[in-house]
Amino acid sequence: QVRMVESGGGLVQAGGSLRLSCAASGRTSGRYDMAWFRQATGKEREFVAAVSWSGAITYYAGPVKGRFTISRDNAKNTVYLQMNNLKPEDTAVYYCNEAERDAGRWTGMNVWGKGTLVTVSS
Repeated sequence: QVRMVESGGGLVQAGGSLRLSCAASGRTSGRYDMAWFRQATGKEREFVAAVSWSGAITYYAGPVKGRFTISRDNAKNTVYLQMNNLKPEDTAVYYCNEAERDAGRWTGMNVWGKGTLVTVSS
């Protein structure tokens, strides 16, 4: 079972930056993409960004493209999300997971961690 532990969230003003980290432990499933998802209060969890095993290919949801950067360090089993120019609509609990894309839709492959809360004030 792979366990994800997210960290780095907090309260920030609009226009500010945060860097999220996600450490994976336990038996990893293999050379899978890693992704960040987020869930705002009262909404469904949504895809934010993904990175290939090598780190060479990245994918972003439209609302975060150009502001967020995903990266990974396989030696540390860690994936990062650098978030710049944050907006109030980015407020959510952020989760990471091994992920796969099917018919254009990204889904997590393991049990979800507790996530890390990002709150952006206006």
